Amino acid sequence: MTNEIQSIFNRIAPVYDQLNDWLSLGQHRIWKEMAVKWSAAKSGDTVLDLCCGSGDLALRLARRVGATGKVYGVDFSCNLLETASLRSQRQYPQPAIAWVEADVLNLPFEDNQFNAATMGYGLRNVKDISRSLQELHRVLKPGAKAAILDFHRPSNPQLRAFQQLYLDGFVVPVANYLGLKEEYAYISPSLERFPIGKEQVELARQVGFAIATHYPIVNGMMGVLVLSKLGIIS
Repeated sequence: MTNEIQSIFNRIAPVYDQLNDWLSLGQHRIWKEMAVKWSAAKSGDTVLDLCCGSGDLALRLARRVGATGKVYGVDFSCNLLETASLRSQRQYPQPAIAWVEADVLNLPFEDNQFNAATMGYGLRNVKDISRSLQELHRVLKPGAKAAILDFHRPSNPQLRAFQQLYLDGFVVPVANYLGLKEEYAYISPSLERFPIGKEQVELARQVGFAIATHYPIVNGMMGVLVLSKLGIIS
């Protein structure tokens, strides 16, 4: 499954940003900014963006940590990382972002390395959610925060029906228009498998996060899981 998802994201890399704009009607920028704010990243911090895609969250983090900070963007799609690198050279040329091709289930970083972390639309696609949260906990410094943004199936039946109608009536036709219908067919099944907010909170606590809070947004069709590692940040 991991190789399959990896292949999908390599194929959609050229139109990834355009699709995000169309599929969210441009609103994904607001939600990503919320995640960056909840991560509590600040000037001079060393921060991590997991499943960084084309670099949207990593670039936002770079602007927040400034010239004295350091950002690491991690993804398993080499094509998306290439897109992110080219984009950062155009939008934020100072050397603040290191693009790393790696699996979030086995991060190539030392323990207690990062002051803050984000993940946007990645947790839903990992093979082992508990393991990815465990790895995130390991590499965060004591007292650090992480903010994880993703789609969800809302609990309200009417909203669930609306979401499915939106996926079937808009997302699939747009993807089909771009020749990517099969690539985007994974979204509905991934939503069905994805743990709801309170289940995510429980998984986070099981791997050691002292504080875990899930904030539903967009009527529960989206959510941000905010995590804190026990201790005093240095």
